[in-house]
Amino acid sequence: MATRRPKQRPWRRYIIALIALGVLVATAWYWWTMRSWTPSEADYPDQGIALAMGQRDVNFPTVRALGGKFVYFAIGPYGAPRDTGLADAMADARQAGLQIGAVITFDPCAKADPQSSRFVTMVARDTALLPAAIELETGGENCPEAVSDAAIESELMTLINQIERHSGKPVILKLSRAFEERYRLSGSLSRDLWVVGDRIAPRYAARPWLLWSANTSRHMETAAEPVEWVVVQP
Repeated sequence: MATRRPKQRPWRRYIIALIALGVLVATAWYWWTMRSWTPSEADYPDQGIALAMGQRDVNFPTVRALGGKFVYFAIGPYGAPRDTGLADAMADARQAGLQIGAVITFDPCAKADPQSSRFVTMVARDTALLPAAIELETGGENCPEAVSDAAIESELMTLINQIERHSGKPVILKLSRAFEERYRLSGSLSRDLWVVGDRIAPRYAARPWLLWSANTSRHMETAAEPVEWVVVQP
């Protein structure tokens, strides 16, 4: 007796194709809307930008006209080339009516002293500056030599104290999700927090945040490259 083949159901292929098309359209829509998306000013009246190290082609007066009130400049980690144009860029932003601040990236493999020296030599002592931020992005798992968690936390605390003595203000900790999940510092260090998460405010920190990078790649006519759009907790 011949074996009967199951009947083909072409409608199943159509449904699968429609679902795949719907996912593709939704992904494209999300990507396109995120290019220029920012949270409502009614919900977050204070908004601004954070720039990558050396990012210069930015029209600061237009940023101000579009609702930006501040700009944070990244000065990079210890060992990166010195940004000789930082002072001029800060002056341009300030002249446009923006408040300005600086972000240094913490290197878990390095001692605190050379890291704080980089900050002190690149960022002048100025009480009008926004509180400095320390970016905590990667852990010590990729250090050339093994570094204990206790040593990393100790050097970070030293760096915090050194930068605060220079700036005269408590620092802000810019925590990546990966760093927080590895070291769980948001609950033990009593400093304001800066979290990162596109479109939806993240909840990985143990305490409420002060700053939120709501769109890490906002395309604007004011800049040649995407900028990080940041809001302040009202």
